[in-house]
Amino acid sequence: MLQLSDIDTANNLVALFLARADAKGNRPFLGAKRDGTWQTISWREAADQVCLLAQALRRLGLEDGDRVALVSENRPEWCIADLAIMAAGCVTVPTYITNTQRDHLHILDNSGASAVIVSNAKLSVPLIPAMMGSGHAEHVIAIDDIRQFQSGGITCHDWAAMLTGDPATARAAVDARIAKIGRADLACIIYTSGTGGAPRGVMQHHGAILCNVAGAADILEHDFGLEEDERFLSFLPLSHAYEHTGGQFLPIAVGAEIFYSEGLEKLASNIEETRPTIMVVVPRLFEVLRTRIMKQIEKQGKLANYMMDRALSIGEKKAAGRGRLIDKPMDLLLEKALRPKIRQRFGGRIKAMVSGGAPLNPDVGVFFDSMGLTMLQGYGQTEAGPVISCNRPAAGIAMATVGPPMRGVEIKIAEDGEILCRGELVMRGYWRNKAETARALQDGWLHTGDIGHIDALGRIVITDRKKDMIVNDKGDNIAPQKIEGMLTLQPEIAQAMVSGDKRPYVVGLIVPDAEWALEWARANGEKFDLPALQSLPAFRSAVRTAIDRVNADVSVTEKVRQFAFADEAFSIDNEEMTPSLKIRRHKIKERYQDRIDGLYRG
Repeated sequence: MLQLSDIDTANNLVALFLARADAKGNRPFLGAKRDGTWQTISWREAADQVCLLAQALRRLGLEDGDRVALVSENRPEWCIADLAIMAAGCVTVPTYITNTQRDHLHILDNSGASAVIVSNAKLSVPLIPAMMGSGHAEHVIAIDDIRQFQSGGITCHDWAAMLTGDPATARAAVDARIAKIGRADLACIIYTSGTGGAPRGVMQHHGAILCNVAGAADILEHDFGLEEDERFLSFLPLSHAYEHTGGQFLPIAVGAEIFYSEGLEKLASNIEETRPTIMVVVPRLFEVLRTRIMKQIEKQGKLANYMMDRALSIGEKKAAGRGRLIDKPMDLLLEKALRPKIRQRFGGRIKAMVSGGAPLNPDVGVFFDSMGLTMLQGYGQTEAGPVISCNRPAAGIAMATVGPPMRGVEIKIAEDGEILCRGELVMRGYWRNKAETARALQDGWLHTGDIGHIDALGRIVITDRKKDMIVNDKGDNIAPQKIEGMLTLQPEIAQAMVSGDKRPYVVGLIVPDAEWALEWARANGEKFDLPALQSLPAFRSAVRTAIDRVNADVSVTEKVRQFAFADEAFSIDNEEMTPSLKIRRHKIKERYQDRIDGLYRG
């Protein structure tokens, strides 16, 4: 087995990768589905490609510190390109594949990227005009064939042609170059997905990611044990800091394989096919998987439903610290009759599923734990590498907390309840934005913008985002994400956004669950036309009943008094969700402000 202590002493991310590649040799490293079958490349092959591409980038004239944008879906070439950019002494600028021409132009202008690596023709359509508009980037490297374009200022290069030469010679040049790169040097500029405005470029240095990786690897090694055949399934966008660190550099650090999912539609089958041992996922996906599992079990008859109900009952008691000896026989039966079937849907080898990127509703965590799947909730933000804390069995998992700070992380709570963070994981600042940097970094502490406290066992409890906190007209603080999470657990509701700042009560904007709406229409003899259904008093009453179930479990100030329907689902395409599936409140409010205001009239 690998010795993980070298993560703490590694000078940079490329050096750590090459050390792992030397140790792992011809063992499989990166896997993807091509022509209907899963195919892999080895650690040695990946290392050769990284070094060859790095040297090709230098031949283009790129110099130390130059920025290179990376526009690609999750695939082996993403990892190779990222490492090659750093091996060339340059800085990676990941961008989302959902970016518009305007988004690309902002990032290219702000970062001053000298070159861009793009995966395919479709993604080049909004990118190339942005490159021309920006005038900074002189080179575009295409992984697959892209449509030819005419521009005197941009030169197009073929990925395969860049990967030529002698790997040994390229490796020697890379080794000499990275010997001069230290942990404090800039590794990447990751643009925040912009829940509250224009994305800002977070400067992550090599040490920030290495610090994160060391803390996470420590949890995996001591709480779960690591084997030679660990496997991660990469699903979240690699341009997101959570996946970049947790789904790419963490598996590299522990010598694990990385397989790339084909997308949300095929995720369930990909999990069964690839049999991962660790998954890094956002809460929204867990909510979707929970709903699917519950619906599948509901269709299997009374016995299956009885077993699921008992499993949830026992799980809820355990989570509340009220586990009873009398439940032990049933728990053992469930361990043999129900949970193995659930685990098999996740490939049968899952050690832990780690939720991050947004708050996880405790009920969702309890559900998966009840089904026999270990769920860990992490907490952090791009400005901190991004992981600050994580639940771990050794510290006692409580779904209402995000666990203790990871190794190398110092936390304190400010007088107003804001969580402050200090350590090597903290960013150097925002790229070319001194004002925002000064606001976020004060006296060495990162001001996270999150409100919370530390419980008696040293675990962080998050209340809400400081800037998202609703303060009603009486001065009461209300956490919208808590209410929204409870609403979206109702089978009738797919998405929700609540508001009520400086108002007398809380109101909600609701997106009904499409499957539930279809079943309701059939049961009531109505045609399935969602806008038409939403105008029916009976349909509205059914959704109102779901909201009232939530209202029964919250305080008076948190109750949703009035609601309206949204015109369509919040999505990445309509810019009402970020690529990491968090709602963009400012965008939704811009669109529906009149409708929300109307809920307070009369």
